Amino acid sequence: MKEMEKKGTILFNKYELGRLLGQGNFAKVYYARHIISGQSVAIKIVDKEKVSRVGMINQIKREISVMRLVQHPNIVQLYEVMASKTKIYFAMEYVKGGELFNTVSKGRLQEDQARNYFQQLVSAIDFCHSRGVYHRDLKPENLLLDENGNLKISDFGLSALLESRRQDGLLHTTCGTPAYVAPEVINKQGYDGAKADIWSCGVVLYVLLAGFLPFHETNIMDLYRKVSRGDYRFPNWFPSEARKLLSKILDPDPCTRITVSKLMENSWFLKGFKHVNGPNELEVSPITPKDVSNVFNSIDFGSTSTSNSPKKEDENVEDTENVSPMKPTCLNAFDIISLSPGFDLSGLFKKDQNKHQPEARFTTSKPPSMIVSIFEQLAHVSKKFKIHKKDGIMHLESNKEGRKGLLKIDAEIFEVAPMLHVLEIKKTSGDTIEYNDFCDRDLRPALRDIVWGWQEDNAPPYIAQQQVQQQPEQAV
Repeated sequence: MKEMEKKGTILFNKYELGRLLGQGNFAKVYYARHIISGQSVAIKIVDKEKVSRVGMINQIKREISVMRLVQHPNIVQLYEVMASKTKIYFAMEYVKGGELFNTVSKGRLQEDQARNYFQQLVSAIDFCHSRGVYHRDLKPENLLLDENGNLKISDFGLSALLESRRQDGLLHTTCGTPAYVAPEVINKQGYDGAKADIWSCGVVLYVLLAGFLPFHETNIMDLYRKVSRGDYRFPNWFPSEARKLLSKILDPDPCTRITVSKLMENSWFLKGFKHVNGPNELEVSPITPKDVSNVFNSIDFGSTSTSNSPKKEDENVEDTENVSPMKPTCLNAFDIISLSPGFDLSGLFKKDQNKHQPEARFTTSKPPSMIVSIFEQLAHVSKKFKIHKKDGIMHLESNKEGRKGLLKIDAEIFEVAPMLHVLEIKKTSGDTIEYNDFCDRDLRPALRDIVWGWQEDNAPPYIAQQQVQQQPEQAV
């Protein structure tokens, strides 16, 4: 396929490929021209094998679904998605002006210019939220400028849909860029996607007016502490009205943080504001967008599920009743940090920590299918537990009631790297003594050959947990 990526190549008899604009681990982006209309576009070429190997197919599908939902003048538009045997091609709006980050890196902006960009950002995010879409990675690097100086939101790779919320009505995947992420996101207790996006918009506004970040520390833990407390200072040149608004946006308590609707009623925000209603004001493109389902019906991903819209927040979590073997949950940087008790951030956010559920984590280089098989065999042989798998988690439940009711244990597999997994086991109900007895007598011997932490025959589970604390960080 190398020859398909040369300048001047004609793709699908529609687009003439031009210069390389940029590239990442799984994709390259080229300038291209629509042959019939002459319209400039950006072609994003994704390596299907690479994204399939790391379990990102559902993430690609989600990004396409989201971009088809949010057609707005201040959002980069997706025109068409095509596929060959080895590649997926995104035909997208070509935004000529580059990243807003490049503009800010030259120095702070004037108040009117900063407000104009902020108005366009908030207007587009309000539209996204009205469509049940939460971006979750808003920052100047993901905000582009066209030749007329209009802002365009890009990169919906970490976005979530409304149906991604769990039963508590909240999102739970910890993601984003540390300096821009809301404090409740790293709390790992669930968060409102709209409130989290508004916090990030506030950080962007601060950067536009100041020329630097409100929260900046070389040590990641010091950064999180500042974020959790809302510990920042206004430069003396900040307009007083902007200070008041930012104080309401950068409120570490999401319950009292200003909402999008209230923000858009603010007097400072409204100065010179031109309301945009979404796709109705877009120029008609000569390129007709395709439905996501049509695209993915034509792409063969082997055993990968091809449902039209992913219903789970984490792209690697699938219902094991429909897909086998069970796929692990991918760990991002936030998750890896939080695995170590020494980096537990929950104390920064939670006031009530009366209970601590027993849990243990172990590393293994074996595939998830082997881990699942061992648990299934253990439940079958011991006849003490019944096991079922749902949302990427194995749920074990004892067949007989103990001193404190039924013992229930959850086991979840996390992928740190392609050949490194973390197995987390935690008691969700029942007696702790019975849980420890199960770990010592049944679980530890069953997992002896695949778990790195259990090197010594007499090592209890809590020692294995201590041994594994550094291993995920070493892998990264």
